[in-house]
Amino acid sequence: MKRALQIKEISKHYSDLHTLNNISIDVDDGEFLTIVGPSGCGKSTLLNIVAGLDKSYTGNVLVNGQPVESTGPDRIVIFQEGALFPWLTVLENVEFGLRVASIPKDKRRATALRYIDMVQLSRFADAYIYQLSGGMKQRAAIARALALEPKILLMDEPFASLDALTRTKLYSQLQQIHQNTKKTILFITHDIREAACLGDRVIVLSYRPARIKKEFIVDLPRERRIDDPDLQIVVRAILEELKEEVRLAARDRVRTEAYW
Repeated sequence: MKRALQIKEISKHYSDLHTLNNISIDVDDGEFLTIVGPSGCGKSTLLNIVAGLDKSYTGNVLVNGQPVESTGPDRIVIFQEGALFPWLTVLENVEFGLRVASIPKDKRRATALRYIDMVQLSRFADAYIYQLSGGMKQRAAIARALALEPKILLMDEPFASLDALTRTKLYSQLQQIHQNTKKTILFITHDIREAACLGDRVIVLSYRPARIKKEFIVDLPRERRIDDPDLQIVVRAILEELKEEVRLAARDRVRTEAYW
């Protein structure tokens, strides 16, 4: 299997705070990899390093065998807030990156409409962002990212601010999108059930300094539902691995609050 992404011995310090400790992960082409860990362990920091947004670390990141030195169109980040332009329509938002890349008008419109249809927003292509629900905004953000046809989608807790019902619907849609596009996805979350439901593999990070504590292969058929009984077996195993790490994170927060 071809390696889409290689994270090699990544370590990170903020002043005297040791955040990431010698993290190495190989991600196969087309794999959906989820990463979980206690709050503050450095999950988002690792994603920012892969995205090329953070350059102050030791180690190496390779995409298709080439070292990552900066941001690039081969890696697109989808954040918790979609960072859409409220003064543009859904279609104009999805077209935006293609316009910047000087793609001809007819081609960028056709590409944008294809991905808008894929995320089931065709009826809202001419709607402005403020007219959309939270879940629809995230679908629009996913369509905008896909329209640029990156090799890797980097998703940083994209559903964290959404209600449970909306998240459940998006789990289904994201799995369908992954099956249709075969994109490599690196998905950061603090929600264990979400990680197990979406991931082909789940990486569990320890508390600071974060290291890889364990990985789980989720060998269950898709499309998965968050309440599948077989999925709960995986969820319980991941939860057991995280119990001590969550306790350490909570103790650290209490000490910090007491200090201040």
